[in-house]
Amino acid sequence: MTGLLTEISARKRRTWVDKSTPMGAIMDKLEQAKARIRAKVEHPFRVIKRQFGHVKVRYRGLAKNTAQLHTLFALSNLWMARHRLIGAMG
Repeated sequence: MTGLLTEISARKRRTWVDKSTPMGAIMDKLEQAKARIRAKVEHPFRVIKRQFGHVKVRYRGLAKNTAQLHTLFALSNLWMARHRLIGAMG
């Protein structure tokens, strides 16, 4: 790679808030609340994509795809609750 100039952009960093100020503390709590909600919403999608391999739709019709997604989300709920379910059984 001689003579070839490559540039890699740095990742955009989150603007850090000053938690010592009242407004900064409020903004930090708001960001934490948003992150908690986002984590709860995004986790089932990770399970569906990684555990069950659902990356692309299979069928042409909306009804079949909707039925498959409902089934996958039900399985995702069971997958995420499996430790609690096994603990309750034994």
